[in-house]
Amino acid sequence: MMVFGLVLIVLGAILDFAVNVATSGFNINTVGLILLIVGIVAFIAGLVVVMTASSRRSYIQEDVRMTPGGRQRVIEERDNLAS
Repeated sequence: MMVFGLVLIVLGAILDFAVNVATSGFNINTVGLILLIVGIVAFIAGLVVVMTASSRRSYIQEDVRMTPGGRQRVIEERDNLAS
């Protein structure tokens, strides 16, 4: 998603700033501005997905104890995203 956003940013910037064409009923600079804005939004959304996905950590601890009644197995799971 981040690469797609970067491609849209580049295309939008080229169409908005580098192309100078006079057409009737269709403004290529407006299309470039729209692509530029959509590319920035897509890049930021991809960045948010990458940042939240890399922070997920799970922790599992298994403990087997000898008790007077026999063996007891305790499993503890923790997830940093769970509240």
